[in-house]
Amino acid sequence: MSARILLVEDDDQIREVITDYFCAKSSGNIDMTVASDGDAGLDLIMNDDFDLIMLDVMLPGIDGFTLCRRIRSKKDVPLLFLTARVSEDDKLYGYELGCDDYITKPFSLAELYAKVNALLKRASGTVSKPELVCGNITLNPVTLNVTACGKDIELAPKEFEILAYLMKHPNWVISRDTLLDMIWGNDFYGSPRIVDNHVKKLRCALGSAGSQIKTVISKGYKLTEE
Repeated sequence: MSARILLVEDDDQIREVITDYFCAKSSGNIDMTVASDGDAGLDLIMNDDFDLIMLDVMLPGIDGFTLCRRIRSKKDVPLLFLTARVSEDDKLYGYELGCDDYITKPFSLAELYAKVNALLKRASGTVSKPELVCGNITLNPVTLNVTACGKDIELAPKEFEILAYLMKHPNWVISRDTLLDMIWGNDFYGSPRIVDNHVKKLRCALGSAGSQIKTVISKGYKLTEE
């Protein structure tokens, strides 16, 4: 399987070792592109297409978490964090931002290669995304159909995007700031309370199933099964 991979990593030795290993292990079927800082990585991401992106978190310029938010606002490419930050909070934050996997330094090149191949196979084998189901709510990210308690629901674009993000992270507490970054983008400078207004409209549109969206005081929102 041929693939184009972008590695954004500021350590010269790590970049070289990963690149050499992946090219040799794949017999040249993996084409590696590298960047040594977040700004260069963002430029490559926004002006080219990759099958997978590996990001360090602690990067010069734009850090990996910020870079992940910007990628997820534009593209749905598989993304793996490669970092020395090992705390559970960092890992959970990475997953909340939308990363697909997380591997900590020091790491096994064989394990990293296996994780990357698993993500590539999953992405290439998906002709259409499966329906997302949580309790009485079903959302199809391909057809954009939403049903609640068996009834078709019409949603405005922002409400649909909020629901889709919550359904991809069931039972997670998602902050208003995260929803702003993921749906409105980094360039939005309004009040985070705009999220509350759209969630209110979303709950109303979902009818009785709207009660599945719980407010977590001073934190944000969580989608539950009931």
